[in-house]
Amino acid sequence: MQLSATPYEERLTAPRTWWLISFLVGVSFALILLPFGTLPLLGGLVGGTAAAAVVASSYGSVRIRVVGDALIAGEAKIPVAALGEAEVLDPEEARAWRTYKADTRAFLLLRAYIPTALKVPVTDPDDPTPYLYLSTREPERLAQALRTAREAAA
Repeated sequence: MQLSATPYEERLTAPRTWWLISFLVGVSFALILLPFGTLPLLGGLVGGTAAAAVVASSYGSVRIRVVGDALIAGEAKIPVAALGEAEVLDPEEARAWRTYKADTRAFLLLRAYIPTALKVPVTDPDDPTPYLYLSTREPERLAQALRTAREAAA
């Protein structure tokens, strides 16, 4: 497999505020265990914070990559030859495609805390998926990487 000329990789990490919320979840657990003493209080603080941090980390660990002649978005792996021209969505348009314009058959790699996105039509006639909606912080760069990979594969 040949690497694309413009490799692209992005991790859709959770925002910093989620880590603060994880700590506050730990504080909540600590307060719940306060009547049982100091040791349970510390256990609740550490355990609650760790559990909430694991959830935030796993949700924010999804990646989008263009590797060789394939787009890997989360669990999906699609050859770039089966994709059409990518459309960069600004925050307003991205919100529209996440809500009332959305097709139930579409593949959505959606992270609501990322305002911009990329909409890529699927041109494979055997695939029932009409398009991919990918939340991304760098939609122009991802679109360019897909274009480069498609040209290299052709």
